[in-house]
Amino acid sequence: MKSNEPRSTSSCAACKFLKRRCTPNCQFAPYFRSDEPKKFANVHKVFGASNVIKILNEVPHDQREDTVNSLVYEAEVRLRDPVYGCIGAIASLQRKMAELQHDLMVTRSHLAYYEAKPSSTASCSFVDYDPLNANMPSDFVDTSVSGGFLDSFSQNIFNMDQSGSTNEFGQFPFP
Repeated sequence: MKSNEPRSTSSCAACKFLKRRCTPNCQFAPYFRSDEPKKFANVHKVFGASNVIKILNEVPHDQREDTVNSLVYEAEVRLRDPVYGCIGAIASLQRKMAELQHDLMVTRSHLAYYEAKPSSTASCSFVDYDPLNANMPSDFVDTSVSGGFLDSFSQNIFNMDQSGSTNEFGQFPFP
């Protein structure tokens, strides 16, 4: 709900939660509707009402709705995972993305191997197939994927040792 949309006569979720009267120029009303009390409760629990007002005052009017949505998301994630919060979610997604990039690279190399196989052995033979590419000639490995995102990811993601985000083995402590 944007600030230029008409409001209902009931108090916003923030004023209800704070047990105060909602004024027509309430800063919370455009973003915390009365039918979403949990939304403000989570934000208040993590950030506090005065800090939310300070944040909203520092942000241009056209970006305030996005700011509130971000605060709501960050508060919900922080309440679910008090230690890592959003960083835990981001690290989990980055790890999943690296796994998918690796799977894509392996699949492309398998595809290149089978496309380059002589047509005289058109029948599918799994005798010489090694799923770990141990028997695959290096001529058939798709090298266009290596040296790209996966290599830069593995070089950059574990350089966070100085911030304490990884353990002594260079692994993320998150699930």
